[in-house]
Amino acid sequence: MFKPASIPSSVSESEGQSGFDSQITAENVQLQAGGELCVHELVARQAAATPNALAIADDAESLTYGQLNDRANLLAGNLLEAGVRPDEAVGLCLERSVGFIVAALAVLKAGGAYVPLDPAAPAERQSLILRNAQVAIVIANGAASSVPAGPWHVLDPHSRLSNAVTDFPVVAASHLAYVIYTSGSTGQPKGVEISHGSLANLIAWHNAEFQVSPADRASHQAALGFDAAVWEIWPYLATGASVQIPSESVRNNPESLRDWLVERRVTITFLPTALAERMMQMAWPAITSLRILLTGADTLHRRPSADLPFAVVNNYGPTEFTVVATSGRVAVEDGSKSLPSIGRPIANARVYVLDESGHAVANGDAGEIYLAGAGVARGYRNLPQMTAERFVASSFVPGERLYRTGDLGRHLPNGEVEFIGRIDDQIKIRGYRVEPNEIVAVLDRHAAVHASVVVARQENGGEKRLLAYVVPAEGATSTASDLREHLRKHLPDFMIPALFVTLPALPVTANGKVDNTALPAPEAANLMQDGGFVAPAGLVEQYLAPIVAGLLHVERIGSGDNFFLLGGHSLLGTQLLTKINDSFGVDLSLLQLFDNPTLGGMSAEIEKLILAKIESGNASEESTL
Repeated sequence: MFKPASIPSSVSESEGQSGFDSQITAENVQLQAGGELCVHELVARQAAATPNALAIADDAESLTYGQLNDRANLLAGNLLEAGVRPDEAVGLCLERSVGFIVAALAVLKAGGAYVPLDPAAPAERQSLILRNAQVAIVIANGAASSVPAGPWHVLDPHSRLSNAVTDFPVVAASHLAYVIYTSGSTGQPKGVEISHGSLANLIAWHNAEFQVSPADRASHQAALGFDAAVWEIWPYLATGASVQIPSESVRNNPESLRDWLVERRVTITFLPTALAERMMQMAWPAITSLRILLTGADTLHRRPSADLPFAVVNNYGPTEFTVVATSGRVAVEDGSKSLPSIGRPIANARVYVLDESGHAVANGDAGEIYLAGAGVARGYRNLPQMTAERFVASSFVPGERLYRTGDLGRHLPNGEVEFIGRIDDQIKIRGYRVEPNEIVAVLDRHAAVHASVVVARQENGGEKRLLAYVVPAEGATSTASDLREHLRKHLPDFMIPALFVTLPALPVTANGKVDNTALPAPEAANLMQDGGFVAPAGLVEQYLAPIVAGLLHVERIGSGDNFFLLGGHSLLGTQLLTKINDSFGVDLSLLQLFDNPTLGGMSAEIEKLILAKIESGNASEESTL
């Protein structure tokens, strides 16, 4: 690729060698992308060529390329009759499933841009997204019970309002393909607009980089509000591979997911960083179809061992740069204490590292990461001021737009990029971008809260969790349960703090800003309790309590305390299940944990399993009771 003389020497740019056994240039990327074809046209072309090949499958159903294309055509006809046109946003309030992919493809065929909505999200958050995106149509299964009332029409994806359509509107590379909402520092979510051209570049780079063929099987594990889901679906359907969708009970359980990946003969998988690190430590069968494990979303702290039967590739990219900006294969563990880099820029991407004045820093020096190239988003949906602040004109290449990531990084001598951290307060929790101010804005609306601040803490090498520091309103009393319930009405679960710490006042710096470094560690004396603490009763509860408390990093846990409301999640849940098996000799399932999340509930389930083993004459000698 030609590098203009005005580009500073500290910019990283894709120049043929991409870093993973393949040569990529702008020219062959365009050919790989199918010239001017958009992703839905590539899928249609694949359906015409191999109609009987498997396209997508979940536990409930599977579709061939011909079936996928036919179902999407029918739904696209309904959307066109309803008035969908290029660049119009269409909400998808659907679970991660075959049905979601059919609906998303139909939206693209009709010329619209799909907007993923979490059916389990609070109605207020869904409504904020739908109004900001100016959505007129929402696709939702069955009745519209999961969609808040508003000036939008709810369409059942299984309805048949039209005949199949083959004459679709012309969609240009500049038209929108999807809008994904991330946490916003202003207290409201913000929608990132991604065009077909940017998506086509991602698809072309990915399929060339990882030599994707129709023989490949990919997994779709990511939540739909996480832009990695885009990466898990469209590159594979554009080239004739199949997409396999694990169930909710499997997707976040490392052991179950490993077994599922092997059983389904998945060849390429993406896993968020925390889950990938767990999977890299596990034993794998010598013979497995998996050849590439892609990861990203947070800082990677581990390297793969030499005996893993697949390559590990670390990736970096904000939602505002169409999922992936840099990528690189992670070298195996060699005793080095250095963390894996985030690799090199993908095809048609450039990485600048600039100082506060917008000038390039010297190679090896730290600065803010700016991104340029084909992946840059159009901007934020109906937020022109914020778009102008984050998407800025380049002083290096005429007409070039740069996205200011807010991330710190540096160029390494080998041409790779090192990620250092965030400049602002934005944090990552299990792959999701979280703006603490959005949580604070909701928390401060509670009548019992005078002021608050939300931070993330990572203890003993575990996963980060959110902590809320609360200054109570004068004369007001509240419990952690009250505040959690208030937050759950407005925010998704991943944005609910694990612990609430009570303070007489927030510590501030000399210039009046909240001093996060002076916030005390949570301890029994300052933790806001749920009220009515009930001490563990019975042998099982008393033995289990310190196990659960240790995993959650809390000093005590009562009989009625809820594992998930104290900061537990699926990955931590799998660790708990392993400890329960080691301690009691019984296999409690993740589903049982979800259904019985309190200490008392878990203990009752454990007692039932122990009793069942005794009655069957197979009581385990491993039980400590």
